Amino acid sequence: MISVGIEAMNVFGGIAFLDVMQLAKHRNMDTSRFENLLIKEKTVAMPYEDPITYGVNAAKPLIDLLSDTDKDRIELLITCTESGVDFGKSISTYIHHYLGLNRNCRLFEMKNACYSGTAGLQMAVNFILSQTSPGAKALVVVTDISRFTLAESGDVLNMDWAFAEPTSGAGAAAILVSDTPYVFQVDVGANGYYGYEVMDTCRPTPDGEVGDADLGFMSYLDCCERSFLEYQNRVNDVNYRDTFEYLSFHTPFGGMVKSAHRAMMRKMAQASPREIEPDFQKRVAPGLIYCQRVGNMMGGSMFMSLASTIDHGSYDLPKRIGCFSYGSGCCSEFYSGIASARGQQLQSRFRIEEQLNGRYSLNIQEYEALLAESSAVKFGTRNTKLEFDRIPAVMDSCKGKGLLFLQEIKEFHRQYSWI
Repeated sequence: MISVGIEAMNVFGGIAFLDVMQLAKHRNMDTSRFENLLIKEKTVAMPYEDPITYGVNAAKPLIDLLSDTDKDRIELLITCTESGVDFGKSISTYIHHYLGLNRNCRLFEMKNACYSGTAGLQMAVNFILSQTSPGAKALVVVTDISRFTLAESGDVLNMDWAFAEPTSGAGAAAILVSDTPYVFQVDVGANGYYGYEVMDTCRPTPDGEVGDADLGFMSYLDCCERSFLEYQNRVNDVNYRDTFEYLSFHTPFGGMVKSAHRAMMRKMAQASPREIEPDFQKRVAPGLIYCQRVGNMMGGSMFMSLASTIDHGSYDLPKRIGCFSYGSGCCSEFYSGIASARGQQLQSRFRIEEQLNGRYSLNIQEYEALLAESSAVKFGTRNTKLEFDRIPAVMDSCKGKGLLFLQEIKEFHRQYSWI
């Protein structure tokens, strides 16, 4: 069987962020309890950013490193999002165009809440394994954005704003999948998937989000356990404590991951509290470093965690990373792969930390102004022109970086420009 997995991966955390402790104090939250969220910053989308700009800005550095020949071998483009801009037209068409990909390419959009990225990855892996087009590559772009709008309250589904606001984020991950998996070689067939119908969080209207936070938390924990047990059932000689040198999780916020890891260590390894904390710091915490700086970027959170694990881990020898992906509604999967020093070195080309450090730090007044105008570009907007000088310092901070931004919507058609 051929090797398959991630040849290269980049994540993009937007151009502006807010310090969430500053937000907590402004909202008069209990900051001692707030610290348990294990989140430091949240990406805040500007009006001229959307899932398409996020996806292109994540993928372009990756595409630019390819030769023309390798670029033309991208024969599958899957965009994964719960933030689509049209009920019919796929955002993959825009991303395909602005990346200048070969027109002999299968492209489509898929959704399944925060599980979508893993679904796209596994579909791409199986496309490569099929060898229907030997030497072909697949590009998976996972992109989501929160516009801070809520559906009207109901009896049960009513997103707790005190919980949702500090953790909601935005961003994108671009994953190049091929038979040269320099960054993450997938353990083929080592998959435990588990899902069922549950109404934990959802987007029942184009611009509204609702949810039952407690139910979502319990479903996440249940799926983490059940998907791992299925993985264990399919793979010989596996145990949660020793099989994986690192663990990467879908990360709505770090505190949720820490709770899941604690529960798994208790149930699967019968570990004591004094064992769990150092194990968390060693195997899980490296994957939270980037996630703590963007908030919940939905389907891309799993890959933000994986990128962080690869960048901040120690790979004197190749090491196995266990991955847990969860999407509300729900579906989940536990899978794994191997990372190495070579892959870590190759990933350093994307300077992810440098990109996060280069974002503009919003103050509360700027953030509140953006919040008040968050519905300026709603789903189904027919005609509008975007103002790049809404907060001039934001645009000044990213000039010359070659980023794509939404310039205008004309008769529903989105038009973009490079800055």
